[in-house]
Amino acid sequence: MKHVKALYLLGGVVLLAVILMDTDLADVMARIGHIGWGAVAILAIYLVYFSIDTLNWLIALPSIPLNLPWFARLWKVRLVGEAFNAVMPAGGMGGEPVKAVLLKKHYHLDYRAAIASIVLAKTVNMIALIAFLGAGFLLMIASPRIPDSYQAVAGIGLGAIALGTVSFFAAQRFKLSSRVGTFISKRTIAVRVADILHHIEEIEERFVAFYTYHRVRFAGAALLALLNWIVGAVEIYAALWFLDHPVSFWDAWMIEAVAQMVRAATFFIPSSLGAQEGAFLFMISALTGVPSLGIAMAMVRRLRELVWIGSGFLMGAAFSLRPAMAPRGGGPDAA
Repeated sequence: MKHVKALYLLGGVVLLAVILMDTDLADVMARIGHIGWGAVAILAIYLVYFSIDTLNWLIALPSIPLNLPWFARLWKVRLVGEAFNAVMPAGGMGGEPVKAVLLKKHYHLDYRAAIASIVLAKTVNMIALIAFLGAGFLLMIASPRIPDSYQAVAGIGLGAIALGTVSFFAAQRFKLSSRVGTFISKRTIAVRVADILHHIEEIEERFVAFYTYHRVRFAGAALLALLNWIVGAVEIYAALWFLDHPVSFWDAWMIEAVAQMVRAATFFIPSSLGAQEGAFLFMISALTGVPSLGIAMAMVRRLRELVWIGSGFLMGAAFSLRPAMAPRGGGPDAA
């Protein structure tokens, strides 16, 4: 498996090298040099994005209060987990166990509650992403600057993501894992497998409870998640303005939609290296006719990611220096 992951990373590096070979790097650097203090604005926009995502995670935890102390705790834990998500080729899920462990060790949140909330937050984000990508796809169809081939690929990608998300939601809502476990438990040759699957049932009960008994939270989280994807488009809009080549907000929406679609499709490559750069190159070239601007935008996004990844690992180091909280009874989902 390690060799396969290394191969994926190598493929991303090769793709990035091919893209950069045909790029006017001098123009790219000149454009990045125009940003100046705009870099602070870009980081501030992502701070808003990150904080909304944290609030969504808090909403997915009905057992703990919606207050500032818990928001701050989840914000710090999420900062660490997302750093691991960015560097591990696991579909943006490599850091999720880290989040669960930190919540258990430092805040006494039961593993089942933590895991359920993480999955719920991911699902809500994916549901909102379908709406965001759908709007982006309609904008692409309406734009005469986007080639038909791009539109066709985007349509296929949107369909695949929608199908995967609906299937993922259905598996939670209708407790498919538990049903499979019940079926397997009737076969004596698979008793041990059924026993493992049985432990999933309580987590699935949390899914069903959230989707059926906490519908206001579910709807609110979905709306916030959609707002957050739109904040991503705002980041593109601001970055291109600071790169001295403004585009319309709707163009920024299309660019971000394609970038997120490509990231979802290339989850097996760490940070979608090379693929994300290609998405920015193709879309911004089509919309502006300036290929180097696409690479400059990609580099700005990477620099922002590096700042947050570095911050996440620093926060992780701080957590490692803190002693675990002493065991106590009670509390939100305390084990």
